[in-house]
Amino acid sequence: MADPSPAGSGLLESGIGALALVDHHVHPALTAATGTAEFEQLITESDRPLPAGLTQFDSQVGVAIRRWCAPVLDLAPFAAPAEYLARRSALGPAEVTRRLLRASGTAHFLLDTGYVRPGLLDLDGMREAAGAQADEVVRLESVAEQAVLDGDGSAAGFAARFSAALSSQAAGAAGLKSIVGYRCGLDFDPEPPAAAEVTGAAGAWLRQIEATGRVRVEDPVLLRHLLWTGLELGLPLQLHTGFGDPDADLRRCDPLLLRGFLQRTEPAGVPVMLLHCYPYHRGAGYLAQAYPHVYLDVGLAINYTGARAAAVVAESLELAPFGKLLFSSDAWGPPELHYLGALLWRRATARVLGGWVADGDWSHADALRVAEMVGAGNARRVYRL
Repeated sequence: MADPSPAGSGLLESGIGALALVDHHVHPALTAATGTAEFEQLITESDRPLPAGLTQFDSQVGVAIRRWCAPVLDLAPFAAPAEYLARRSALGPAEVTRRLLRASGTAHFLLDTGYVRPGLLDLDGMREAAGAQADEVVRLESVAEQAVLDGDGSAAGFAARFSAALSSQAAGAAGLKSIVGYRCGLDFDPEPPAAAEVTGAAGAWLRQIEATGRVRVEDPVLLRHLLWTGLELGLPLQLHTGFGDPDADLRRCDPLLLRGFLQRTEPAGVPVMLLHCYPYHRGAGYLAQAYPHVYLDVGLAINYTGARAAAVVAESLELAPFGKLLFSSDAWGPPELHYLGALLWRRATARVLGGWVADGDWSHADALRVAEMVGAGNARRVYRL
């Protein structure tokens, strides 16, 4: 029987703590200075201000920052928010970012570069600050929006321009990503659109841009076209599902709505990576079990569930084959989220797997092997890192 002693549990925790992680879906860290209000807005998925008298520090992620990030900045655990933010300001954003990224123990970041704002690090900046490798994940919608701006105003030429732009930008990328779940929901027609449909939709989009000046691809026909064009490149395709900011209709972000698309894409064998998934992660586990090309993570939820992250990790391990689960933080902006994504995943995974070892259901060797698969090995295999 496996060792159920505290020493055996500590050995597993130490082993998981030493893993060099691959964060397969993450965004750049922010090195611009932020005031109190802006920092609090950056540690929530809401885009609305809190009512007067409330603080984002009174949340799972807020408590986790005070508990786990404070010591990295030379403060005592559970430092008061004002003390934490003052220390953060005194160190300066570059030093805070360097400390937290390096403390995460992440060896390789796969960066979605499609969601930008001033002050975010680029690929080289992330590599230097983190002392780690970083590769790009290209967002389909961002490429399409740039392609339509760079074009000659011809609807008939949009498909060719997008294809050429995507091939060029993705030449050195690790994967592709779509936010079709945000833009129209995951209950889209799974079939690739006909060329005439794409041209018609591109014409309507161009007229909308001319009338409003707003460049945002939302037409379901165009979004489907982006997906199918991306699949032709053969790179792993990440799809946002589940939890996110209020721009997404969560009811239409259930990955089970992708069943038709997954069946239609299965023959191509291109890996489809279901991101975040919470609170639909159990359904995503079923899809990963059912379809050979489907993978998932529970990134984003780890940070925002904080001390309850172990419950989410345990549920993600119920149905999905262990070779189909990947670690991600989905951190964007404050480097606290990059650090916590890694730390809370390590702690949650050690707690869940350690409990199974202590109960005699798993061996220590299997627990450590599966943790390494999820934390790094699966991403290295799927993305061919």
